[in-house]
Amino acid sequence: QVQLVESGGGLVQPGGSLRLSCAASGSIFRINAMGWYRQAPGQQRELVAHVVRGINPAVADSVKGRFTISRDYAKNTVYLQMNSLKPEDTAVYYCNANIQTSLIDRPLEVWGQGTLVTVSS
Repeated sequence: QVQLVESGGGLVQPGGSLRLSCAASGSIFRINAMGWYRQAPGQQRELVAHVVRGINPAVADSVKGRFTISRDYAKNTVYLQMNSLKPEDTAVYYCNANIQTSLIDRPLEVWGQGTLVTVSS
């Protein structure tokens, strides 16, 4: 079994910063990709940023220049550094990973439980 545990959400004022972390644990053979999605109230879940093994990280246009995604391969952890936060960044942020538990098994799509980010004065 594989799980993702997120941390780092909270309340921040506009213009402030937060850093989200997501650690994968369990029976992991290889993590092919990790990323962050978010879902605001009444909105669909949207991709914020992702990093695929062997490919440069990518972020959504709405957060480009403000958010940075990075990954620690040794720790099976992905981070989302969020700077210059705006009220419209308020959402539940979900970690996602594409994980293989063995060489022959098909990859699993795994989701974290979500962490709330609130940007408000």
